[in-house]
Amino acid sequence: MNKSIAVISRYALLLLLTILSIGPFLWLLSTALKGPEENIFAYPPQWIPKQATLQNFVAVWNEIPMAAFFYNSLVVTGLTVVANVLISILAAYPLARMRFKGEFFAMLTVLSSMMVPFQVLMIPVYLICLKLHLTDASGEWAAWAGLVLPFSVSGFGIFFVRQAMLNLPKELEEAAVLDGCNSWQTLWLVLIPLIKPTLATLSVFAFLTAWGEFLWPGIVLSDPQRFTLPVGLVRLQSAFSADWRLIAAGTLLSLVPIIAFFLALQRYFISGATNGAVKG
Repeated sequence: MNKSIAVISRYALLLLLTILSIGPFLWLLSTALKGPEENIFAYPPQWIPKQATLQNFVAVWNEIPMAAFFYNSLVVTGLTVVANVLISILAAYPLARMRFKGEFFAMLTVLSSMMVPFQVLMIPVYLICLKLHLTDASGEWAAWAGLVLPFSVSGFGIFFVRQAMLNLPKELEEAAVLDGCNSWQTLWLVLIPLIKPTLATLSVFAFLTAWGEFLWPGIVLSDPQRFTLPVGLVRLQSAFSADWRLIAAGTLLSLVPIIAFFLALQRYFISGATNGAVKG
């Protein structure tokens, strides 16, 4: 009896947490589908629109340069994800599979970097970007470089990939060496295929971080045509005064790439999320 009560309580708690998690999203969707004749602040709240319409999505797409915002965000996010994964692999491999002087200090430095918030480094990084002309005043590619480079190295990513590599048996490398593989071939042909779930999980984390970044693009960018989506969405409130239907529609449009990217890597994500949590 006590076991049944514990199970029921556990599932009730999970159901409550699920409702609290998806509730704001459902309200956002309801608001975006309501027409101008419906009161979105009615009490009691009306979750289901009387006459659902997609006009809010069309208005947002046509009235502000959403296509340009999407393009800029996709390019910057894609480059950030690729840089994060590549650099994490190259840094994690020697830390996980090689022994050298200063190994402990190098790993300690990586872990320490995770404790320093980017806001502390923002001013010196911005001054460096100005010195190197990595702003949109110097062109599109310079602006993308200024947005990508500060986030291309992640202490978490290096630690995450290193932990996954530590779980792989050393016999794999020994067999690869006997087959004539050098260190590069062992890394790319033997180790990387075995940690694909970890790399997919890291890609999802990097995508979420880069896609939702608002503060840094808002500092580096000044040309509205080069705004990323989070910065561009702020213009919705000024462009449409306080029409929350259109703001909700624009916010939902920004979630589509995140959901699509997660679904594409979903089969790797579950196993990869716990891969780096086991001590090697």
